[in-house]
Amino acid sequence: MDLKLIDDSGSLSTLAASDTLFAREYNEALVHQVVTAFQANARSGNRAQKSRGHINKSHKKPWQQKGTGRARAGQANSPLWRGGGRIFPNTPDENFEQKVNRRMYRAGIAAILSQLVREGRLSVVERIAVDAPKTRLFAQKLKAFGLSGTVLVVTDQVDENVFLSSRNLPDVLVLEAKEVDPVSLVRFHNVLLTKAALSQFEEMLA
Repeated sequence: MDLKLIDDSGSLSTLAASDTLFAREYNEALVHQVVTAFQANARSGNRAQKSRGHINKSHKKPWQQKGTGRARAGQANSPLWRGGGRIFPNTPDENFEQKVNRRMYRAGIAAILSQLVREGRLSVVERIAVDAPKTRLFAQKLKAFGLSGTVLVVTDQVDENVFLSSRNLPDVLVLEAKEVDPVSLVRFHNVLLTKAALSQFEEMLA
């Protein structure tokens, strides 16, 4: 598979890459499962609801069982009553984890990368660097590459100037190759890889 290679002047050429990683057929069900599992595994059980045992109300029977014409009732903290406890309350130790096999995860990432290539949204550069930690310099460099909209920049090792220069750009995220996740790949319109990051991807996922 030939990838789009951009030099510092914005000129385009091609770069040969692994077909296993960048020419895989798109599997929508697999990508959905991988993305959903990643988001679920990032959740923490930080919500708590009260059961009927946690409701501070009298345990006395509200009225006698028979003779009132009303439905029988045992306690005011009943889940059937307004202000009562929940039947199956959420607890702080709730576990949202979803298991995804390693081969499935790698195949899902490869399917996303392959689709980005087919849609012309993935590009490769030799390296990306700025002389000083200035947002303006980094924005000009991305503009010179012909990239617009949201951009995910993936490098083998994040340069400090690049990281500091990108922090004030709301539509730009800089990550190392080992930190890339399926949600980031799906979320950004453009993905920019350095050659070293491309080699890391092929080593990790091929």
